[in-house]
Amino acid sequence: MSFDFKDLKGRFSMKSTAMNKRKRRWIIPVVIIAAAVAVFFIYFAVYYHADDTALSALESSENVKVSVSDDTYFFDGPSKENAFIFYPGAKVEAAAYAPLMRDIAEKDADVFIVKMPLNFAFFGSGRAEDIINSNDYENWFIGGHSLGGVAASGYASSHTDVIDGVVLCASYSSDNISSLKVLSLYGTNDSVLNREKYEESRKYMPEDMTEVILEGGNHAQFGNYGEQDGDSPADITAGEQQAAVAEAIGEFISR
Repeated sequence: MSFDFKDLKGRFSMKSTAMNKRKRRWIIPVVIIAAAVAVFFIYFAVYYHADDTALSALESSENVKVSVSDDTYFFDGPSKENAFIFYPGAKVEAAAYAPLMRDIAEKDADVFIVKMPLNFAFFGSGRAEDIINSNDYENWFIGGHSLGGVAASGYASSHTDVIDGVVLCASYSSDNISSLKVLSLYGTNDSVLNREKYEESRKYMPEDMTEVILEGGNHAQFGNYGEQDGDSPADITAGEQQAAVAEAIGEFISR
């Protein structure tokens, strides 16, 4: 019996080529998936951080007790009937809204700022559910800043039996909330808010929606996290803008 070494070598070469082709078939998708996952985490790893003013607003005072859990910052003020659930803007640390929410809690409503997975409200749009089920308030309001407001209005649209009103801070709704009270606020210097979508969203709003236009205000100053990419400079301070916002929200909640 004789062996044809050339034929044997050829067979091994063919098998090796086939194996390499199979490897390439699964290696390429794995590389693509790994790259996509890396881009995903890199994107969400960069976000706007709360500044020192915001962090100092997390200190309890005589009028407002502040408590922190894994999911919320809770501002417990004098109100016993009203609660306001707030969804942060996309890629903004929840604590950045502490000064504004503290002002609201001083007299108008206890406030829950919701911490979102990866600082993105759409990943935790249903978190209001646990808050409502775990607390006893007569009146529930929900709102948010920018994309946080879009997520909050989405929750409100499917829970109209529980939610009494929606507050949109430089935001809009992509769901029908026409049966609820709605307050919309935005600054004249806001160049981040999509005005076309804002106008389109009016079809989802009640005819008597309250609209407050903040002269000289911009997008970022609803919170305390510094300048935001694509935004225009404000002509008023963050403190001035937030004082006007807190007053408008207080009047909205109390009427």
